[in-house]
Amino acid sequence: MAEIGAVRINKRQCKPSSELRADDILEIAYPRRILTVRVTSADETALKRKAEAYVVVEERPAEKEERPW
Repeated sequence: MAEIGAVRINKRQCKPSSELRADDILEIAYPRRILTVRVTSADETALKRKAEAYVVVEERPAEKEERPW
């Protein structure tokens, strides 16, 4: 998804190798919807212990006229 430009971190287009940090806002543009999440933890050790990785901030349909990125 990042390779085709459908992912943004903090409102900026990102590369597949981009690193996430806690409190980053991640936007993912699917063909019919846009999902926005806030990263709550990027600590790999905590994630292995089943810590919450993200919280959904918003999920909205993509408008027909809108071309998400």
